[in-house]
Amino acid sequence: MAFTKNIINHTKRLLLLITILSFTALSVTGCNPSNFRSNATQKVPQLVTSILSDPKTFNYPLSSESPNIFGYTYEGLLSQNPLTGELEPNLAESWEVSEDKLKITFTLKDNLKWSDGKPLTVDDVVFTYNDIYLNEDIPTDVRDMLRIGKERKLPTVRKVDNRRVEFSVPEPFRPFLQSGGAAILPAHVLRESVKTKDQDGKPKFLTMWGVDTPPEQIIVNGPYKLERYDTSQRIIFRRNPYYWRKDAQGQSQPYIERIIWQIVESTDTSLLQFRSGGLDAVGVTPDYFSLLKVQEKQGNFQIYNGGLSASTSFISFNLNKGKRNGKPLVDPIKSRWFNTVEFRQAIAYSIDRQTMINNTFRGLGQMQNSPISVQSPYYLSPEQGLKVYNYNPEKAKELLLKAGFKYNAQNQLEDPQGNRVRFALLTNAGNKIREAMGSQIKQDLSKIGIQVDFTPLAWNTFLDKLSNTLDWEASLLGLTGGLEPNDGANVWSPQGGLHMFNQKPQPGQKPIQGWEVAPWEAKIHQLYIQGAQEFDEAKVKEIYAESQKITQENLPFIYLVNPYSLGAVRNKFAGIKYSALGGAFWNIYELKILK
Repeated sequence: MAFTKNIINHTKRLLLLITILSFTALSVTGCNPSNFRSNATQKVPQLVTSILSDPKTFNYPLSSESPNIFGYTYEGLLSQNPLTGELEPNLAESWEVSEDKLKITFTLKDNLKWSDGKPLTVDDVVFTYNDIYLNEDIPTDVRDMLRIGKERKLPTVRKVDNRRVEFSVPEPFRPFLQSGGAAILPAHVLRESVKTKDQDGKPKFLTMWGVDTPPEQIIVNGPYKLERYDTSQRIIFRRNPYYWRKDAQGQSQPYIERIIWQIVESTDTSLLQFRSGGLDAVGVTPDYFSLLKVQEKQGNFQIYNGGLSASTSFISFNLNKGKRNGKPLVDPIKSRWFNTVEFRQAIAYSIDRQTMINNTFRGLGQMQNSPISVQSPYYLSPEQGLKVYNYNPEKAKELLLKAGFKYNAQNQLEDPQGNRVRFALLTNAGNKIREAMGSQIKQDLSKIGIQVDFTPLAWNTFLDKLSNTLDWEASLLGLTGGLEPNDGANVWSPQGGLHMFNQKPQPGQKPIQGWEVAPWEAKIHQLYIQGAQEFDEAKVKEIYAESQKITQENLPFIYLVNPYSLGAVRNKFAGIKYSALGGAFWNIYELKILK
């Protein structure tokens, strides 16, 4: 599962985010920041980057996508170092796991404060988990990450004393510590909104901290607080004076006073602004690499290569067989195609991924075959037995004929009932790389007689189809990844919020009649449960190896290309430690601007 690196990742969110901005890791600015700098603020140490679209909410638990502000504004009890993969203290100074592995006790740091100067205490931790994340009245993907075992039970959380909080789990759960990375929220600001119900009986919390909320009302604990948001223009962050980190000399961190995100819907504009010298960073997409590489010295910047990205890119078919109000979500004729495994395998064999790498990615990537990131110790390589689908249109045709499809006199593919095979492939507009991928897929599938209607859509329209109306046939998108496979539990659980290829209605959505789960689908979910319960590392690897084999055999996602994680950053910053998992600014708190 989005990974974009236009937000810092030092707080390692456990949510799996849809990648809106895939391959635009640090894309920067549509408007020159000098246009609104005053003489008084020109010398303020600042970082200017950009995002491709407006954030959808400032309410952390209700967010399930990027771009979002939370990497700058919130921290959890601990975080995962994107260079080493090690868990490190954040708001907690330490933690202890009981011998039976059923209790984890966190000890908070002393004198923590919120951005309004109020104390951050154990009570905030207990409130965040018990009143928000574990509250069934609040639809949040964080809860999916906290569910444990086959019965999907949730932990209990209690205050031990003024410094310690105890989490109890119903059974041993290996990845549970990582749930300590979820943001801690301010009880003194939000408690009343959780208790109070609106006229529909829903917590008022669900309407708290929308993007129209005055920035001063957003209380945070991260290195930066929200200072200003101008819709479709920019977001400005200001250093949080109450942030807990200090350097070895006792100086408060972060050092950079202000961060500006320009909101621009064109990566070409971002490139122009970066090359003009007014911007500090830009994501290096393959089509920009050669151009920027020869300008490194002249432009006073460096292109960083973090290795293969931790994101995935794929096409997926809507496998949902259900109905709403008596109407099938997917045309039954097409649903039969999509739910035929030979059809999905034929599609995989028909996509010339090496040509996609050579042309669209300029050679800056590798073929992708697994839902688990290559950086993960649980990744199964093709050399270790993972099935791959190298370009083979003849094999594709063979599979289609085996499944009962046939070719007419015009060499067009038809199903056994004589229906022409044609479907719509959707993606988000504005991403040149993804649009080029979709165009090639359309061309590749035409070679085996399939007509693809490729349509890039505005993100909000695309997202509504994927997660609400479920009115789609095939999609091209991506998900974020990481080291721990269980971070993707809500993708592989049939109940999960990101189980997009066969989506169950989410809270507040209209019911679906006739929704069903395939045996292989249930098996993957079962393996993810087993993998989270197992503490023997060798057995954990075996479990996730089997899950990857099943995904590649049944292809709920047809994986495409894994690009290199590349970003160009001005040489004005000291302390850059570029990482595919964290990007350039994951350690924003310790970065300095050179004089």
